[in-house]
Amino acid sequence: MAQPSDLERDLQLLETELRKLEAEYNMFFAGRLPKPPWETRSRVQALVKRLDRAYIQNYGDRFRFTNLQTRLATFSELWERGMRAREEGRAGPFGQPPSAESFKKADRVLHVAAFRDPLKETAKLHDLYDRLVDARRSVGEEGVPFHKFAELVKGQVLRFRRSGADQVAFRLSVRDGRVNFTAKGVRRSEEKVE
Repeated sequence: MAQPSDLERDLQLLETELRKLEAEYNMFFAGRLPKPPWETRSRVQALVKRLDRAYIQNYGDRFRFTNLQTRLATFSELWERGMRAREEGRAGPFGQPPSAESFKKADRVLHVAAFRDPLKETAKLHDLYDRLVDARRSVGEEGVPFHKFAELVKGQVLRFRRSGADQVAFRLSVRDGRVNFTAKGVRRSEEKVE
């Protein structure tokens, strides 16, 4: 069996390095590498330059080298577009699915309840209280005594009813790892929450 020539060894090395560079860029855009693989890329580009300057007599070797050179150029363009998109804050060609952090930052509505008179709607009041306590415990906060919670709800209902609301909608949500409990007055034309 004949020994591979220097040119064949260089072409094999170029193929290997190009696959390695592609894998490193994929890891970079996936967030597994902290910085782009500049060293590997410069090593591949130097090898391509050296082979481009050399005289390749065999048409098969010339074809193989041209394919590798074209592949590098195509990947380089794709990586540059990806870098530009990342710098501009867009998804770009390497768009990522939403991460767990983006779900944490978004409002997660846990429960909504509307009251006309909380003293007559005790079952609904207890349900809202239980959900609030569960939500607070899930984020590491302490629960609130029921009597204080009931006073808060009753006070908010009275305040909104005085300003003309027919009922008051309470919304329990989690945002940025904190529990939010908000109230909103609802007039008859807006009633949709029960």
